[in-house]
Amino acid sequence: MRGNPAVDTTTEIAAEVTPGAPAFPLARPPRRRFHLGLVGTAGVLLLVVLSGIGAFAPWIAPYDPDETTGNPFESPSGDHWLGTNDVGRDIMSELIYGVRISMTIGFLAAVGSISIGTLVGVVAGYFAGWVDVVLMRLVDIVLVIPFLPLMILLAAYLGPSFWNIILVIGILVWARPARVLRAQVLSLRALDYVEAARVMGASSGRILRRHILPGVLSLSLAQFILAASSAILIEASLSFLGLGDPTAKSWGSTLYYAQVRSAFLTGAWKWWVVPPGLMITSAVLGFAFTGFALEEVLNPRLRR
Repeated sequence: MRGNPAVDTTTEIAAEVTPGAPAFPLARPPRRRFHLGLVGTAGVLLLVVLSGIGAFAPWIAPYDPDETTGNPFESPSGDHWLGTNDVGRDIMSELIYGVRISMTIGFLAAVGSISIGTLVGVVAGYFAGWVDVVLMRLVDIVLVIPFLPLMILLAAYLGPSFWNIILVIGILVWARPARVLRAQVLSLRALDYVEAARVMGASSGRILRRHILPGVLSLSLAQFILAASSAILIEASLSFLGLGDPTAKSWGSTLYYAQVRSAFLTGAWKWWVVPPGLMITSAVLGFAFTGFALEEVLNPRLRR
């Protein structure tokens, strides 16, 4: 006679299991899913669209950005969707070709800054002691100095050119990633298997190569994405102030010539100032959304 009809099925299953076998099957560990979320997906889509525009600029742009194809200060029309500038060049073509310069500077400057930041953060976090104190005081100095005056001073001293802009951005952006990566290295350095490797006589180079760097590179990727967004914004700011490469077709140089030719005082600002501003905003948001999403994926403490 069954006392309770609502018998737990797991009890019946356990009774039928052969002796020596576990009563309950072992559950498989859940797979870790790489999910960027809505914000991260939007950021990736923005970057893909902008990268595609830059890659196929010669086929997408209606005109050569260096050729005069209309009258000065033409309003938007079927021939010139965003009008023309003060010398009759198509503004839409300049913006399309500007994707190449702005995105390239953002990428290369981010590579330089993250390389410096990773080196400083790993060395400071792993060796600690006086090395950590010296490097972190250097980071504090870079973070405390007013950013805008230092940026203008360096750009003016080095001179306007493509590579000087990348150098200025690399010098100014590395400090924040260095501090973030140092914190990650400190946590990795205290793990049991790292301590065991050190006790067994493994060299510092081997420990850094086999145990520290693999745990840091994923976070460096997220910092790289965020540094690229800052680099694009800095390049646009320097070019707008006349400190960029005057021969390069970038979004910042387009804004510079719009300001010099008094587009802000006429109706031309609607098609000469707003579109490059929207392009800069789209690129910065694309990198920022992607970077924030990657930080949440790679750092469980940041997940909602």
